[in-house]
Amino acid sequence: MWEPARQGLSSRKVQALCAVLAGVGQAVSLADARGQAHGALQVLCMAVLCSLLLTEQALPHNPIASAKALWLRGARLGWWFAWGWLCATFWWLFISMHVYGGMPSALAVAAVALLAGALALYYAAACGAWLLLMRGATGNALLWRGAVCFAAVWTLAELMRGQWFTGFPWGAIGYAHVDSGLQGFAAWVGVYGMGAMAAAGAMALSAMFRPMTWFSRIRLLGLCGVVLVAPWAVQHLRGDWTHSAGQASVRLLQGNIAQDEKFIPGRGLDEALTWYGQSLQDNQANLVVTPETAMPLLPASLPVGYWDALAQRFAQHPDQLALVGMPMGSLQAGYRNAVVGLGGGAMRPYQYSKHHLVPFGEFIPPLFRWFMDLMHIPLGDFQRGDLRQPAVAWQNQRLALNICYEDLFGEELAAAFVPEDAHSQKGVSDQPPTALINVSNIAWFGDTIAIDQHLNISRLRALELQRPMLRATNTGATAIIDHHGQVQGQLPRLTRGELSGQFEGRIGLTPYAWWAGHWGLKPLWGACLWVCAWAWYARTRFQRARPCVAP
Repeated sequence: MWEPARQGLSSRKVQALCAVLAGVGQAVSLADARGQAHGALQVLCMAVLCSLLLTEQALPHNPIASAKALWLRGARLGWWFAWGWLCATFWWLFISMHVYGGMPSALAVAAVALLAGALALYYAAACGAWLLLMRGATGNALLWRGAVCFAAVWTLAELMRGQWFTGFPWGAIGYAHVDSGLQGFAAWVGVYGMGAMAAAGAMALSAMFRPMTWFSRIRLLGLCGVVLVAPWAVQHLRGDWTHSAGQASVRLLQGNIAQDEKFIPGRGLDEALTWYGQSLQDNQANLVVTPETAMPLLPASLPVGYWDALAQRFAQHPDQLALVGMPMGSLQAGYRNAVVGLGGGAMRPYQYSKHHLVPFGEFIPPLFRWFMDLMHIPLGDFQRGDLRQPAVAWQNQRLALNICYEDLFGEELAAAFVPEDAHSQKGVSDQPPTALINVSNIAWFGDTIAIDQHLNISRLRALELQRPMLRATNTGATAIIDHHGQVQGQLPRLTRGELSGQFEGRIGLTPYAWWAGHWGLKPLWGACLWVCAWAWYARTRFQRARPCVAP
């Protein structure tokens, strides 16, 4: 195969190393050692990948060489970058498999690396496709078309990772911008739209150092300035998309029950029942929330009189509402990872069942039973709850629940903001939620960056939907987040305690809540595919105008 000498084996190794290191830097941008996100770092790290792709794009190509060779060069760079990024993003899965699951350490490391490698294939395909679409482009065409096209193919890869095969969108690049200038776009385009803008910015930044006129550079800088100032201007000129629905007091419980003792009678199990039971009995706040599976037993398996005493206590205080995480169901009807509501003046207890289940943790995908047999984790074969479940109507508030990593799927949370029949007239029960509540237990991953990453995920959901997010977790981060995505209160991680504070419910819809609630992520899919089709048309038109001539 014809290829310039400088693209030898040693050069490819250097490129791969640069791509992996840049990917690791992008993982750090999602949450550093202090939990802070860094949007500028994310763009700079992705700009390294873009520079490598631009170098490949600028090389003279043999006109008789197959498109496959060009695609493979881009795919190789994209795969190394994404593999380094994803390994460094969710390396903590090793802890759940090895420390708590008992899997041999070498096999657990291999499992994380293989998962990251499989997910990196999406981005490999995206980078290979970008090189094909940009083949022969130069000057301003490469700058503008290249940036827009890279945003489209990268976002398509993000969407595939986030939706296909149940989806695992943890670490999407938009989360690095929860505190950056792009945060003002969250209420418009959501995390994937923010990621697309960041990807376009990274490619444009890299292209600025390629040959072009100074006028083009000035235009590019002016456009970047407008993009960064626009959300600030819109927010200050228009104000919030939502308005207050009133305030209420809340108490969030964090038991810090050791994961390896949680299901052991006489140890973590008794400890959880005693501490959570007493905290619920002593509660004085309007709303009290426990973490996911804080009660690790079915109601019928609890000590005699335990559950009845809690139900009676909150029935006597209709102004108070308790939301308790626990498994529900039976052998005949099936089991569910659920949150049960007590009190609040309801005639019968409220119940929310988790919809988006965790593969290998809450259900076992087909053909993977052998993998789960290597671990010794108490797993549940849970049933899936409905996507649209009613919010808790309580004291002029409507509280929408989500469990564990369900807050990763903003489009699914947005489904609760429009009635199931979008053309029907809204009734009281169809009104959007005024606040979001996440109950989690990520003690599976120890004292790692997973806690901070999950907090930033919840913050971005608050920005997208302009709703407060109340987080009750076992080990952290238990926090009260306002509708601007700012943390108003937080418990120290890996401690036992109760976080008391106020939250303000909100009424109204953001643009993102409206379009994602009606159509999910289909508009983003359509826009990205249209850009790719336009780029392909522009490429073929360019080739017809300037046909390649073999030397």
